[in-house]
Amino acid sequence: MKIGAGEWVEEAVKRMEVEDEASVGIVGGVGLDLAKNNVKKLVIGRDDLNVIGIWGIGGSGKTTLANEICRDNQVRSYFDNRILFLTVSQSPDLAQLREKIWGFITGNEAMGYSNNLFVPPGKLQCEWGTGPRTLVVLDDVWSSSVLEQLIFKIPSYKTLVVSRFKFPTKVVGEVYQVQLLRDDESMSLFCHSAFGQKSIPPTANETLVKQIVNECKGLPLALKVIGTSLRDQPEMYWVSAKKRLTRGEPICESHENKLLERMAISVDYLNKKVKECFLDLGSFPEDKKIPLDVLINMWVESHGIDEEDAFAILVELSDKNLLTLVKDARSGDAYSSYHEIYVTQHDVLRDLALHLSNHPDVNERKRILMPRRDTELPRDWGRNTDRPFNAQIVSVHTGEMREMDWYRMEFPKAEVLILNFASNEYFLPPFMDDMPKLRALIIINYNTTEATLLNFSVFTNLTNLRSLWLEKVLVPELSNTTAPLRNLRKLSTVLCKVNNSFNPSVLDLPQIFPRLTELVIDHCDDLVKLPVSICKVNSLQSLSITNCHRLSELPAGFGLPKELQILRLYACLELKVLPPSIGELIELKYLGISQCVNLRSLPREIGRLASLEIIDMRECPQIVNLPSPVMLLNLKSLRRVICDDEVSGDWENVKRGMRHLHVQVAEKWYSLDWLHD
Repeated sequence: MKIGAGEWVEEAVKRMEVEDEASVGIVGGVGLDLAKNNVKKLVIGRDDLNVIGIWGIGGSGKTTLANEICRDNQVRSYFDNRILFLTVSQSPDLAQLREKIWGFITGNEAMGYSNNLFVPPGKLQCEWGTGPRTLVVLDDVWSSSVLEQLIFKIPSYKTLVVSRFKFPTKVVGEVYQVQLLRDDESMSLFCHSAFGQKSIPPTANETLVKQIVNECKGLPLALKVIGTSLRDQPEMYWVSAKKRLTRGEPICESHENKLLERMAISVDYLNKKVKECFLDLGSFPEDKKIPLDVLINMWVESHGIDEEDAFAILVELSDKNLLTLVKDARSGDAYSSYHEIYVTQHDVLRDLALHLSNHPDVNERKRILMPRRDTELPRDWGRNTDRPFNAQIVSVHTGEMREMDWYRMEFPKAEVLILNFASNEYFLPPFMDDMPKLRALIIINYNTTEATLLNFSVFTNLTNLRSLWLEKVLVPELSNTTAPLRNLRKLSTVLCKVNNSFNPSVLDLPQIFPRLTELVIDHCDDLVKLPVSICKVNSLQSLSITNCHRLSELPAGFGLPKELQILRLYACLELKVLPPSIGELIELKYLGISQCVNLRSLPREIGRLASLEIIDMRECPQIVNLPSPVMLLNLKSLRRVICDDEVSGDWENVKRGMRHLHVQVAEKWYSLDWLHD
């Protein structure tokens, strides 16, 4: 990870938060207040209603209104904060959604929605008497049949449904139709996006601005995205945009494609590379958070850019409202692994990316994608297996896949493969044998339990693979007979079972991963001891072990590679001691031990880390004393310490001899309740 790149993202997140607040403020006058009050009357003022709907065209602000309802103090008080917000999407995992809802209703949500949780059949109606009031918000619902399976008819329990479709009254008792913005609201929102103020500036062509605003037809999303795309552009771009908008057909409920055609203006003026990165966003499942680490690696490997350029593109797309950055409440600073920041995208913008990528000849598409989750591969893929597919990016989204479910396909130019699925077993596609240029592989399981991967032998031919992301799978045990991945630079295991994967008695890890520079082990609850085999990977520059709550010890000799620059041991709750050999990491620049709640002290050998720039030790309540100031004064490069108030005084004493040191006291604005999420 490039040092400092994370700061760009932090600034982009802050700008987006400010912009969102400003946008809500602009359109949140009489119109939003009236809408919110009307929905509130249905939600908390009508005991006879169990299911209430919010209905409107894509991009009209339905989800914004639903979020405002959830944040409303009167609503939160009425339901005693028992509010659950779920996104359903076009291809939902109904069993998982039902488990989440039932677990929330019964108070068993901390059980992790395991397969052992009994969920009653759909359309349940039971006599519970007066239970705690509960509100479940179901966003982006696409069909009545799906909705009926997610409704539990229980006293004191209400469902708020958000959809582009108006469902029959037998399913949804009352529906509020979202109104599009008034002319004055439309002008204010557009001007805020295009000029940074609420009105047309004197230097702008007033007639031209009004014509463009009028063509956006009061749609908040269109006003924001098109306005931002024209910001700081010469007038000829505005004239061109107006002509294209005027040629389009009216936007209405039955013309979703016409909305996409209008929204396409927002990407027309992007740099070619930036536009390609925007189109890549269609490769990910709808309504899912994209780990930033995954997206950055994908762009680096598929577009021949470095990480700094990838971050710059990310920030540009964020500033133009073409994607949304979501920061995990527990993320650290610029050195921290950026997988704690996620990317989301409005479904209309994702549809736009898919629409613009949809070349008529499937074999010639640059991206071959499954727009929605399905039980089988698209049939047009199967009809065209007689020719190679020239796609650089391949994305599959299914349930369980067996060997017979895959087509025999050739991808001679593929550089990125994304496998999204939800199942207990998954047979890796045989066509991976025919991906000689594959550089990034992303495997994500959305099931409630880890999946067993079959056909692991396909890795034998992935000689150019540089980045591998495994999420919620059983990582197979590696051995000296495992085919080396000689060019692999980054390996990430998230929510995986990994403990047997790095068995030092049968494994020479440097032989299998001779060029590995970054290793991430996150939320792997079976990791108890850091395997010695990891310590032998001399090429390693960044090691991130986070949220591994059972990790209790590091190898006594530790002996991590001397080239290591970033070491994150975040939220390892059972870790009590850092070994003295940590002082041998002479190239270390960042040490993160935040939320290691049982860590008792910093070893005195930490004073030997002459290159150390940042220490993040927030939420470490057992550390009440520091090594002697004499030792700490040897940290000549140290410029920032993030710590709790209890030890800030000791660091302030050290600061007297290190004028360049900044001591930041962490705010205690979260608890450990998230461990049960």
